[in-house]
Amino acid sequence: MFDTNLIFALVSFYFVMYVTPGPNNSMVLTSGLKFGFFRSIPHMTGITIGHVTQLILVCLGLGKIFQIYPEIQSILKILCAIYLIYLGYKIIGSFSKLNDDDSRPLKFYEAALFQIVNPKAWTISSMAASSFLPKDGNLFFSIMFIASVALIICPISISPWAAFGSGIKNLVKNNKIKVIIEFFLAFLLLITAILIVID
Repeated sequence: MFDTNLIFALVSFYFVMYVTPGPNNSMVLTSGLKFGFFRSIPHMTGITIGHVTQLILVCLGLGKIFQIYPEIQSILKILCAIYLIYLGYKIIGSFSKLNDDDSRPLKFYEAALFQIVNPKAWTISSMAASSFLPKDGNLFFSIMFIASVALIICPISISPWAAFGSGIKNLVKNNKIKVIIEFFLAFLLLITAILIVID
């Protein structure tokens, strides 16, 4: 059974890991800014379900593959970095002509599948499995408990990013400011991509 201290530690771990900057939060912020909070909900839901599924698989032993073949994680990092750079490129010029833009928010399944190449998500899953799975006791119950906490904390932690992006969208009407925001977000995605590769 999980005691109160362990539950608090698990909740704190998830909150800090999910709320800090990373590929998911960068994309959710951008989605909130371009499409608003409510149109970004499928994106956030996809992140949550995709990551919880990933977490369960890692707890069941998939994480050992990365220990045996660490080069797989290196490939995933490169793929994630390339995708973030591509997103940064697509952001430039998109906010200032939002009404003419034919882009759309990420769909549920696209956000869920993105977790496959998201190295931060794999890191969170691996750390949760190694730190919070008990050495004795019911493995199935323990995995379901860890996954249930993630299911609650993940959307709570990432939704402020979409809300912030949506808030900026409603406040900023000046096209020059929108261009500055475009380049700033593209720069953040570029920095995130670089940090992922060199980490």
